[in-house]
Amino acid sequence: MKEILLNSFDTCAITHHAPGLWRHPQDRSHEFAQLDYWMDYARTLERGLFDGLFLADAIGYPDSYGGNADATLRHAALMPKADPSVLISGMASVTKHLGFGVTFNVFDEMPYAFARKISTLDHLTRGRIGWNVVTGYSDSAARGRGSDRLLPHDERYDVADEYMDVVYRLWETSWEKDALRFDRAAGVYADPARIHCIRHQGKYFRMEGIHMTHPSPQRTPLLYQAGTSGRGIEFAAKHAECVFISGPTRQSVAGMVKKLRSAMTTQGRRPEDIKIFVLLTVIAGETEAQAEEKHREYSKYVDREGALVLMSHWVGVDLSGLSMDEPIKYIKSNAVQSVLERFTVSSPDRVWTVGDVADFLGRDGGRPTVIGSPQTVASELEKWVDETDIDGFNLTWPVRPTSIEDFVELVVPELQTRKRYKTAYRPGTLREKLFGAGPLTGAGHPTYALRTQS
Repeated sequence: MKEILLNSFDTCAITHHAPGLWRHPQDRSHEFAQLDYWMDYARTLERGLFDGLFLADAIGYPDSYGGNADATLRHAALMPKADPSVLISGMASVTKHLGFGVTFNVFDEMPYAFARKISTLDHLTRGRIGWNVVTGYSDSAARGRGSDRLLPHDERYDVADEYMDVVYRLWETSWEKDALRFDRAAGVYADPARIHCIRHQGKYFRMEGIHMTHPSPQRTPLLYQAGTSGRGIEFAAKHAECVFISGPTRQSVAGMVKKLRSAMTTQGRRPEDIKIFVLLTVIAGETEAQAEEKHREYSKYVDREGALVLMSHWVGVDLSGLSMDEPIKYIKSNAVQSVLERFTVSSPDRVWTVGDVADFLGRDGGRPTVIGSPQTVASELEKWVDETDIDGFNLTWPVRPTSIEDFVELVVPELQTRKRYKTAYRPGTLREKLFGAGPLTGAGHPTYALRTQS
């Protein structure tokens, strides 16, 4: 039986996936710009032995719905939003084991500066940092960077492939293993003969320089990826160690998992070299009745328009002119193609209307929701893992931090009783905790060849 892995999935904003729930009297997400909120959050997750806190992020804001940001601002739909990377040092200072996955877009920062940022975070967390590699999906972000619009979907992955080549060389080959001597007697801190200038001249990037800081515990951070389009799967199979997916049913998720693991083989890697997490919302109570009552109460705060603001943003299509009874149809866009696929081609047995999607996203965060007692929730999590071949979950929360505390206090002990969840953290870096091997990337990963040949 697989041991179930768990991440909390969040963002540094009031609203993440359930618009309207910020109005709930127990919700503290309005404190998102206060470090104390996040430090308490991290302590709770570590108490529950969570593997990581995954922080989604994106430059730009929703402006597809109605063609402007008015509804975005009115409903706090991913706006305002702060930079999550600056929170990590504070959370790391009050935890010892919790991992931190943070999203960075390859278009937002040049590889040379970004490589130093990640190495710094890996040092400060003692090897607990992960990078979710994204290519963006928002024209508002492109305009904020000074471009008219995003590059075409597949070309963005071409840029990302070259970006990875540059940062890999900085992390893995600029400083040799024994370059840092710290020899007080000889007065030599680092051996220049073992430190190399990296030069790159490519289609999208040009740089020359020595990596700005010495190798961190993991060198290359643990690599996450969330794209499940055809090009996204190809990219994930080459680079990722953890992949996040989402689907409305176990059947649809199982199909995606099969594609991902098959693509790993095509890239010369083992199918088990990635950990696959599926998005899920959990509402737990001491009893079935208590959990159902929570769900009914949360439903009172559903914000349909706020939900459609997010949906329009993710799929790059303005849904403001559609009636709630109109069926959702698949439209190929330049945004997040997999989001619309969840409600169309990946869910052929059901016709989703605009209203269905608004309610599903507004109440349950747009993903399957498990509601019930600790026993019911644990059984459902086991079914998802056993029937789909996923490794764990990215859990989203209707009310923060109440929903998280409920899970830690009620569901974690039940999973441990069933021997499906750890009772203590493994030692080492985030990569070591998840894979049980060394702190560096393994054989088959592109960085392995760079490191062993340098």
